[in-house]
Amino acid sequence: MGGYREAVAGELRLWGRRLASNGRGGPTARTVFFGGGTPSYLPDGDIAAILEAAAGAFAIDAGAEITIEANPGDLNAAACSGLLRQGVNRLSIGVQSLDNGLLQLLGRRHDADGAVAAFQSARAAGFGNINLDLMYGLPGQTLAQWEDTITGLAALSPEHISLYALTLEEGTPMRRWAEQGKIPEPDPDLAADMYDLARQVLAAAGYHHYEISNWAQPGRESRHNLIYWRNEPYLGVGPGAHSRLGRYRFWTALAPRDYARRQAQWQQAAAGQWDAFGEPELREARTVDGWEQIGPDTACAETMFLGLRLLDGLDLSRASAVAGQDLAARYRPEIEGLLADGLLLREGGAIRLAPSAYLVANQVFTRFLE
Repeated sequence: MGGYREAVAGELRLWGRRLASNGRGGPTARTVFFGGGTPSYLPDGDIAAILEAAAGAFAIDAGAEITIEANPGDLNAAACSGLLRQGVNRLSIGVQSLDNGLLQLLGRRHDADGAVAAFQSARAAGFGNINLDLMYGLPGQTLAQWEDTITGLAALSPEHISLYALTLEEGTPMRRWAEQGKIPEPDPDLAADMYDLARQVLAAAGYHHYEISNWAQPGRESRHNLIYWRNEPYLGVGPGAHSRLGRYRFWTALAPRDYARRQAQWQQAAAGQWDAFGEPELREARTVDGWEQIGPDTACAETMFLGLRLLDGLDLSRASAVAGQDLAARYRPEIEGLLADGLLLREGGAIRLAPSAYLVANQVFTRFLE
C-alpha cells in the first residue's frame, strides 16, 4: 500500500501547486472524504500521511469534517482509535440491514450483532459524529423486518442516517437472480411504504429529514455532501475519483497501477502553477482519464435538481449565483407548472419539494432537463 499512499499524496501536492493563488497555497478545503470502496482497509498510518499531504497542499479549515467510509467488520476498538488518532472525525458505516438473512443475501461479511458492535466500538473510541447507511426495498424484505431495523437503528442514536432503495443494476448477481426467478423482483409500492415508515420513525426520534435520502440530528448534516447538492466545486484524487472544477467535470484513471504510473509521469513533468484552468491544464494532469465541459444549460439544470434534493428548499438567489444565470426567470414556466401541480412549494425566495413529491422527485427533476 505504500506505493498507493505515495501516489495519492503526490497527486494532492501536484493539485495544490497547480491551483495555488498568488503564492498563498491551494484553495481552502472545508471537508475531506475517504470513500469509494473500503478505505478502512488502508494500513495504519496511511490516512495520516494522506491528510498531511492534503494539509500541505491546501488550506484545510480548522474543524473541517473529515469522514471515512468503513465496513462494520473492519471496526474494532483498536481500528477506531487508530482512525481518530490519524485525524478522522466522522465515520460512515455501511450497516445496510439489521436482519441477518438480508445481510447474507447482500453478501455482507458482518451480521446484525457485528454492526451494532462496530457502532459501539466507534462510540467508545470517541467518535461523536457517525453516519449509518441502510438499504430498503430488498428482495423478500417485509415491512415488519424494516420496522425492526429502522427502530433499532434510531435507538442507537447516530448523528446521521442515510437510507437507499435497492436498485438491481444490469450485470449484477442479484439482477440475474431476479431474472431467473431465484429472488423476487423489488416491490416499488412496498418500498414506498418503507420510506414513509422511516420518515415517521425518524421524525419521532428527533431527526431532521434534510435531503431526500438523508436524516440528521440538528446541526449534524453531512457538510461534504452539501457541497455536491449545492453544485459547488470539489476535487477528487485517487483511482476513479471524480471532480468538478471551473466549467469542467473530470475523472482519474480507474486501475490503481495505471493511476500510480500516470501520477509518477505527471510528477516528473510538472513545474510551476497554472494561470488558468481548462483543457490544456487537464491534459497536463496525467492522472486525469477524461473530462467533459459543463455548458450553461447543464450548469443551470444541475443546480436546480441537485438543490431541490435539499428538503428545506432551494434559495433561488444563491443558486443563481452558482449557476451564473437568473434561475427564477430561466425556469419560470417549469416552476409555475410544478407549483400548480402541487409538486413544489414556494416560501419567499425559495422553492422546495412538496412532501407528496419525495417519492416521485425524478418527475420534478426531469422538468429542468427537457
